[in-house]
Amino acid sequence: MGPIKERIRRPVGFTALLTALLIGAAGCGEPDPFSISEACGTKVDPDLIGQLLPRGEKLKTKDTFSEPKQPRCQFEIDGEERVGLRGDVVEPFVKPLEVKEQTMRRLGNPAPADIGDGATIADHGAMALRSCTYQGEKMQFVLAIDGVEDPQDTAERRRILEKFLRSQLRVAMKAEGCHP
Repeated sequence: MGPIKERIRRPVGFTALLTALLIGAAGCGEPDPFSISEACGTKVDPDLIGQLLPRGEKLKTKDTFSEPKQPRCQFEIDGEERVGLRGDVVEPFVKPLEVKEQTMRRLGNPAPADIGDGATIADHGAMALRSCTYQGEKMQFVLAIDGVEDPQDTAERRRILEKFLRSQLRVAMKAEGCHP
C-alpha cells in the first residue's frame, strides 16, 4: 500500500471511531422525560407532567383509592412511588388552603398564586381550587400535586407547577363533572 492510500485510510478510520464514540456517549446520558397523556383518568399535558417527574427507566401510574369525587393517582418511577396527584370535590364551606396549610409548609416555602379561586405553590408541590357545580349543588374542586423533586432548580420547578395547575385545574374539574 502506498503512502497516499495510508494517509487517506487513517482519517476515515479515525472519523468512524469518533462518530461511534459520540453516538455511544449520547446514549449514555440521562433518560428522556416521560411522556404521558393521561393520569387519574384525566388528560394531562405530557410536556408539563413529564418535566415534573423524575427521570428513570420505567413509569407506572397507579390509580390509588380513586372513587367518584376523589380521583387519585401515584406516579411510580423504577418501582418507587414519587409524585402524587389528587382531585377532590368538597363542600363550599371547606377551606382547603387553610386545612392543608401545614402540608404545604412541609412541601417548602408556600406562596399564594392567582389560579382559580386560590392556589398555593410550594417547593415540592402545589394546590389550587375553584368553585363549581357538581350534580346540581354548589361545591369546590381542589387539585393537588406533591412529592415533586424535578427539575432540580427550585424556581423552575415552581414555575412548572404553577403552569401545570393553570392548565390542569379546568380539565380535571370537567373530567370529574364539576362545572364552573
